[in-house]
Amino acid sequence: QVHLVESGGGLVQAGGSLRLSCAFSGRTFSNYAMGWFRQAPGKEREFVAAINWSGGSTYYADSVKGRFTISRDNAKNTVFLQMNSLKPEDTAVYYCAGQMKYKFRVGTTTEKEYDYWGQGTQVTVSS
Repeated sequence: QVHLVESGGGLVQAGGSLRLSCAFSGRTFSNYAMGWFRQAPGKEREFVAAINWSGGSTYYADSVKGRFTISRDNAKNTVFLQMNSLKPEDTAVYYCAGQMKYKFRVGTTTEKEYDYWGQGTQVTVSS
């Protein structure tokens, strides 16, 4: 069974940066593509970014493109989300998710394509 644990969330001022991490365990990490989603209060969970099994392909939601960067370290079984130029509207609980690598398709943003989820980490951006 895959286990995902997010960390790195916190409170930051607008314009600041945070780096989220997601530790993967239970299976072979390189067999999985990974994604980040977020859920703001009163809103549905939405796609943020995704990365294929090798790190060679990534894609982003338009709202974060140019500000956020997803990456992975297969030797450390960890996926990262570097968030720069944060805005108050980025405030949300951020979740990492894993999918079998054959499911990865650039542009796919639906939750149901992901097999495993972490518990989430809170990111709060003050104005």
